[in-house]
Amino acid sequence: MTDQAPFFSDVDEGPAGGQAVWCTAADGVRIRVGWWPVASDVVGKGTVLIFPGRTEYIEKYGRDAVDLTAAGYTVLAIDWRGQGLADRTMDNVNIGHVGSFPDYQLDVGAALDAARAADLPQPWHLLGHSMGGCIGLRALHKGLPVASAIFSAPMWGIQLKAAVRPVAWGIARVGSHLGLGNMMSPGMKEAPYPLEFSFKANKLTSDRDFYDYMRRQLTRHPELSLGGPSLHWLNLALAECRDLMQRAAPDVHALTFLGEDEAIVDSTQIKARMESWPSGALVMLPAARHEVLMEAPAIRQAVFARMIPFLDAHGAPDRSRTA
Repeated sequence: MTDQAPFFSDVDEGPAGGQAVWCTAADGVRIRVGWWPVASDVVGKGTVLIFPGRTEYIEKYGRDAVDLTAAGYTVLAIDWRGQGLADRTMDNVNIGHVGSFPDYQLDVGAALDAARAADLPQPWHLLGHSMGGCIGLRALHKGLPVASAIFSAPMWGIQLKAAVRPVAWGIARVGSHLGLGNMMSPGMKEAPYPLEFSFKANKLTSDRDFYDYMRRQLTRHPELSLGGPSLHWLNLALAECRDLMQRAAPDVHALTFLGEDEAIVDSTQIKARMESWPSGALVMLPAARHEVLMEAPAIRQAVFARMIPFLDAHGAPDRSRTA
């Protein structure tokens, strides 16, 4: 069963008709799922399932939904457990946390149930950003029923200096085993990134307008805010990335965008993954940072100029795949 959930149309700057519902995952955790429909005078082509990154929330993708719905694609986005308005299990709600990475797949299942209940048009396509790209890759291995997959700076590795990497692994693993997993990861802050760092110092986008867009959303609706991850999350994330990189690429057409100025996820792992993806392509974006979907106008134009034709070209659903 689903019930209407809050949807902050005052800050999404998205298409008309945006809405959200509450969904309950198989383990009882409540998440939020939202979508923007195409306008009545636009020919519908399918639905793009946005899997957001860590700390993100539905409304952050309102501007991207404008471009996608104009091209004929309904857009669905998810508040993962532990962020946005979804249930948070930590007493300190500012720390990003999850019990286990497979729990995110329960959220995927709940979101797909909501998409079916709302009769969102098929075929469906995946668009996974950062952590959502990690969750999305795992979902593809589990048979996510999509005709194609697009990734934006996917978290298939976390950018850590070579000297720091073994220390990070050790701290995360030992901290979790010692019962310290609920603690914030070293160097992280409780404040959300856009409110903690100035535009000049940020690693997300080179576009001030988009950075102000993020800051405005979190200022008006602080309940959407989330700070750094727990030690337990870091331990799980590192292990999940390592496991995914040891697997062969799934049998689905894939397009990945990566900024040349990426400073958050591990670009080396992304390049290696796409080199071994038979039906995949990697698009490098000069001067782009982590949020390639929320970059300077020329960069966004380049992204959507590749994305929309890719979606159109792979619009026929693969009926051999199951939910």
